[in-house]
Amino acid sequence: MSGKACQHCGCSEIDADPARGDAVCTNCGSVLEDQIIVSEVQFQENAAGGASVIGQFVSNDGTKSHSFGAAFSHGIGRDSKTVTLQNAKRKIQEIGSQLRLNQHCLDTAFNFFKMAVSKRLTRGRKTAHVIATCLYLVCRTEGTPHMLLDFSDILQVNVYVLGKTFLHISKELCLNIPAIGETESNITTVNRFTIDTIVGAVHTPL
Repeated sequence: MSGKACQHCGCSEIDADPARGDAVCTNCGSVLEDQIIVSEVQFQENAAGGASVIGQFVSNDGTKSHSFGAAFSHGIGRDSKTVTLQNAKRKIQEIGSQLRLNQHCLDTAFNFFKMAVSKRLTRGRKTAHVIATCLYLVCRTEGTPHMLLDFSDILQVNVYVLGKTFLHISKELCLNIPAIGETESNITTVNRFTIDTIVGAVHTPL
């Protein structure tokens, strides 16, 4: 989106998506616009080969319903993308509550997840791994003391698997991730070395 800069970080790279109905800063994940309304009707081909309407229906009173998606092409059901986002939001809330992350962090993580979905970065990856990555992205950008190992423990998945997902998604979203601070006193030397090895070093392209 040209001619607009993020009011939070000043970044001019804005991801405006008519299908989501919002505009998100690609640097910090803040939602700059919500419920964007467009007058034209656009279509996209779905997995079944049919046509789906891009976007959401807005009634006269300004309220939104579910996106047309599968309901338009099949007559029943909800768009799979809508279901994916709803499930992801619930999972983000669930994991975030265990780590005591505030609502701002959870909202930002959900924005990162929506960006990942729009760029098709969830394909071939477990949704839970992408969700954990988005939450860890927020922890890094917000400077919280959480480690990738925390998410590994919650999901019971190898920390190196999450590390590879983190590296790939942060690269594809072009996010400027701050280095792990040396003042994180509650992180042990061993754990800091482990996390630095995973997400702080330069790896071969995935």
